[in-house]
Amino acid sequence: MSTPHSRSEPLTIEYPHQDTEPSLGDAEKYLPAKLLRKKAPNIPDLTEWEVVRHYTRLSTRTYGVDTGFYPLGSCTMKYNPRFNEAISSRAELTDAHPEQHPSTIQGSLKIMYELQDYLAGIGGVDTVTLQPAAGAHGEFTGLLITRAFHELNGEERTDIILPDTAHGTNPASAVMAGFNVLELESGKDGCVDLEALKAALSDKTAAFMLTSPNTLGIFEHEVLEIARLVHEAGALLYYDGANLNAIMGKTTPGKMGFDIVHFNLHKTFSTPHGGGGPGSGPIGVTERLRDFLPKPMVDFDGERYFLNYDIPHSIGKVKPFYGNFGVLVKGYLYIRALGGKGLERVSERAVLNAAYLKEKLLPYYDMPFKRERKHEFVLSGKNDRGYRTLDIAKRLLDYGIHAPTIYFPLLVPEALMIEPTETESKVDLDRFIEAMIEIHDEDVETLKKAPCKTPVGRIDELYAVKNLTLNWNEIQEE
Repeated sequence: MSTPHSRSEPLTIEYPHQDTEPSLGDAEKYLPAKLLRKKAPNIPDLTEWEVVRHYTRLSTRTYGVDTGFYPLGSCTMKYNPRFNEAISSRAELTDAHPEQHPSTIQGSLKIMYELQDYLAGIGGVDTVTLQPAAGAHGEFTGLLITRAFHELNGEERTDIILPDTAHGTNPASAVMAGFNVLELESGKDGCVDLEALKAALSDKTAAFMLTSPNTLGIFEHEVLEIARLVHEAGALLYYDGANLNAIMGKTTPGKMGFDIVHFNLHKTFSTPHGGGGPGSGPIGVTERLRDFLPKPMVDFDGERYFLNYDIPHSIGKVKPFYGNFGVLVKGYLYIRALGGKGLERVSERAVLNAAYLKEKLLPYYDMPFKRERKHEFVLSGKNDRGYRTLDIAKRLLDYGIHAPTIYFPLLVPEALMIEPTETESKVDLDRFIEAMIEIHDEDVETLKKAPCKTPVGRIDELYAVKNLTLNWNEIQEE
């Protein structure tokens, strides 16, 4: 069993040999009195190598896609190619300023223009904006476009419908955009219940938000009928792109009848994410919605690339300047490196890896809504032995494996959502399978105490939420 190093690392302020108080020395003679502290900050007096070794040791305990398997369902935490990192870090890109005249940044504008075109092809839509800075920001942008579209048509449409398999940001984005949210209960097969959808649709429906495959990993096999019903009601069909990793090169949301498509460059196209960013959530739309996109768009007149502000019904800017440029560059490089066939291979490998894990784990864990899954699947940790899915997740840390998404989606009791992506080898998948099987049969008390072999053991999460200790001074006061 592979386990992380268990020796604790002291805080720098706890190093035993510090016996001097830091001083500004002669600098105090030259600084204005108002800039001097009455009391010197409590900073440890350490050598350079002590500081370097301290942070290097800490860095080895930070888990990420560079150190191991990251099976987070719907988050697509795939490996970030170093080629992307190296090219996007070049001074020609990082030193460009968004206030420069377009004539001086033609290369950067070309990257953005071509990325718009690539994403439009992948999504099967007419036009793409790169402005939104995250997936949820893309949702919000798409819903602002939805509102503007209906308002221009003189219609007061106030409702957004979404299934109970929707991603958690969907209802939040809808409310922020000023809509009411109607949630549909899934059918017995884990897909949209068409009769429930028919009953919910009305002349107040602005849009139906959906992803396919859905959060259970099930492809919405009635998606064309869903599109027909939504459009007959005068509403728009919105595609949440969190699960695009399962269908690239095989089909497009445009072919399924979606009007608005959002992409997660920080998921599907391998740019780093987690811990709050940076992200990128471009939005693509069909022809009838292109005049509502945020301005400006990057355009090309046959000779030069320029910023086009001539967008008649634009919702305006949703991000200062033109998006998270560094993330856009990495997504662009990923697409260029793989090409169309490569992206198709990504989807094939992601679905194959998920299918392999699913079949190996089904004898040990229950999977509600049993049917074919695509790139991810949701097991239930429910059992009669007294442990919970949380205990499984904590114990996986002792095996040196990051836990999958847990307790989501809510329609699966004790949910364990697993998405291996295309990144992982069979060796990695087999190690995860072995760990999950061993955990299934382990002593319950051991599971409840896990993790046991990590630098930090299980914390009291309820206490931590209610009693926030955010800095070292607060620890001292306790």
